[in-house]
Amino acid sequence: MTAPDPPTLLRAMFDAAVAAADPMAMLHKFLPERPNGRTIVVGAGKASARMAEALETAWARSWSGPLTGLVITRYGHACPCEQIEIVEAAHPVPDQVGADAARRILELLGGLTEDDLVIALISGGGSALMTLPAGAITLAEKQAVNKALLASGADIGQMNVVRKHLSAIKGGRLAAAAHPARVVGLLISDVPGDDPAVIASGPTVGEHSSPADALAVLERYQIEVPESVLAHLASSEGCPSPDDPRLTDVENRIIAAPQISLEAAAQIAREAGVTPLILGDSLEGEAREAGIVMAGIARQVLTHGQPAGRPCVLLSGGETTVTLKGTGRGGRNVEFLLSLAIALDGAPVHAIACDTDGIDGAEEVAGAICDPDTLPRAHAAGLDPVAELANNNGHGFFAALDDQVITGPTLTNVNDFRALLIL
Repeated sequence: MTAPDPPTLLRAMFDAAVAAADPMAMLHKFLPERPNGRTIVVGAGKASARMAEALETAWARSWSGPLTGLVITRYGHACPCEQIEIVEAAHPVPDQVGADAARRILELLGGLTEDDLVIALISGGGSALMTLPAGAITLAEKQAVNKALLASGADIGQMNVVRKHLSAIKGGRLAAAAHPARVVGLLISDVPGDDPAVIASGPTVGEHSSPADALAVLERYQIEVPESVLAHLASSEGCPSPDDPRLTDVENRIIAAPQISLEAAAQIAREAGVTPLILGDSLEGEAREAGIVMAGIARQVLTHGQPAGRPCVLLSGGETTVTLKGTGRGGRNVEFLLSLAIALDGAPVHAIACDTDGIDGAEEVAGAICDPDTLPRAHAAGLDPVAELANNNGHGFFAALDDQVITGPTLTNVNDFRALLIL
C-alpha cells in the first residue's frame, strides 16, 4: 500500500474530529419533548451559537411553536439565528458585554412555571463568557483572578471551582433560577471525564465543593486576590448542592465529547491503512511533560513495535496546562508539540496537536504540525528550540517555520486533539 502523505493524513484526522462534534450533525438527536408552556433557550460557550442555530433548525422540523432566548459566544463565533439572540463577548478573560448578557439570562428565567421548558446550550468557554460576579466582587476583580488562574498552571477543574464560587450564575445557579420550570442542558464536553459539573463551570449542575475549596486553590497557586473576593468566600453559603430541591427537574445530556471525535479520527486512519491507538480522551498535566511522555511511547513503537507495529497513529485528547514563566504567548498544543519535537530529536514521527475550537490558548491559531525535519529547519532559521520552549514561545516557533494550523472558528469545542503518526 502506498504510504499516505503525513501532513495530509494528520489534517484529515483533525478535520474528522472537528466534524464529528459539529452541533448541526448531532444536536437534533437530543431534543427534549415539547412543553405545554414556553420554551426558553439560554447558554454560553464557543459552540453555543452553532448549537442555537442547530436547535432552531431541528425544532422547526420536529415541533411547531416559538423559541425565545439568548446565548453568549466568543467574538467572531456568531451564527445566523432568527429566534434566539446571539451575543458575542470576550474569552478567555471576561468583559462587561458578557456580564451584562449573563444578567439578562437570569432575567429571562424569572417567573417561569412548571409548564415551561428551559434548554441550556452549554459548551467550553462558557465559564468566561457567562460571567456575573457574586456579591460585591467587581468585574475587574474577577477578570484579574481569572487571568491569574490561566497563567498559574491550575487545571480546568481547579479553575472552575474558583469560578463557580465567585459567580452568581454558575455552579447550578442558572438552573436554580429557572425553577420550577423543567431544565434540559445540552452540553458539548471539553473537559477530562465529560463531567457536566465541570463544563463551563456547571451552570445547570449542583456543586459539591465549598467556598473553602475555592480559597484553597487560590492559596495553592499563590494567587493574590482582592479583599472583596476573600470576604465573599468567607461569607458565602456556596453553590446549590446536587440535592437542592430547585434542581429536581434538571437533566443534562452530553451531545458531543472528545471520545467521539477520537473515534472519527481513528476511522480515517484505518481507511488509510494505518492502525489507530486511542491512548485516552482525558490526558492532563503540563503540556511539555506530556510531550516527553508521548515521545517515549513513539520510541517504543519504533524500537519494539509496541503497543503496535508501524504504520500506526497514537491518538489522544484532553486538556493539558501551561505554567507561564517566559514572555511567550503560551498555548498548550504548541507547547506540547515543541516539547515532543525536542524529545524525538529527529525520529521518524509526524505529529499534529490542535484545539478543536480553532484557538490554542488566546491565539487565533488551532495548533501546529511537526515532522522529523522540524529541529533542523529551526536551527537553519536561527531558532533555539530549547530556549523557545523555556520562553513558552511555541506559537512564535511554529509561526517562524510556517507550520501553524489555522482554521478560524470551528464553532465547536471538544478539547485538544493530538495525533502522532509513525510510518
